[in-house]
Amino acid sequence: MVVKVYGPTFASPKRVLICLVEKEIEFETVPVDIIKGEHKDPEYLKLQPFGVVPVIQDGDYTLYESRAIIRYYAEKYKSQGTDLLGKTIEERGTVEQWLEVEAQNYQPPIYNLVLHVLFSDKMGFPADAKVIEESEKNLGKVLDIYEKRLSKSKYLAGDFFSLADLSHIPFTNYLGAMGKMYLIKEREHVSAWWDDISSRPSWKKVLELYPAPILE
Repeated sequence: MVVKVYGPTFASPKRVLICLVEKEIEFETVPVDIIKGEHKDPEYLKLQPFGVVPVIQDGDYTLYESRAIIRYYAEKYKSQGTDLLGKTIEERGTVEQWLEVEAQNYQPPIYNLVLHVLFSDKMGFPADAKVIEESEKNLGKVLDIYEKRLSKSKYLAGDFFSLADLSHIPFTNYLGAMGKMYLIKEREHVSAWWDDISSRPSWKKVLELYPAPILE
């Protein structure tokens, strides 16, 4: 059964798509245009009652929340494709730790930057300069911690590429379009890490197939 992924052009669904490519899992996609409000259509809300993307359908199984989805497929197909969870329970714990760091510390400021710098006009609300300033400052503080971590290991969870790294890719990619990639480049180890993970064939394939709507 081919996995069906909803909303492939947006950043959170791209987490899922990278994971599926890394795990060599076949998938098809269903467009959901957030800018046009399609994520609030009644039929979509039957799949995702909170009205956000992504959702996956895998046979009779439906799952939403991008990090839950990538955990699910990394575990279900652990022996297939790239191992994204680590080989020991300790490595798995570290992967989960940095996935939580990404969700709780990295995602909030970068999401606010993307929303206010790139999407505010398209979504019909004014960009808030104070939010942009504070979000950039907060993201910088998080990246300082990353710089220290990445001075000791090639990837966030150790010397292997994992879900923890993968989960950062789609939103971090938007820094270039915002003219804020210096937040990455001015930190030596973060910059090397980003060059590595953003060069993976899985990400290049996802970008080629599903360019971001704001960058078209």
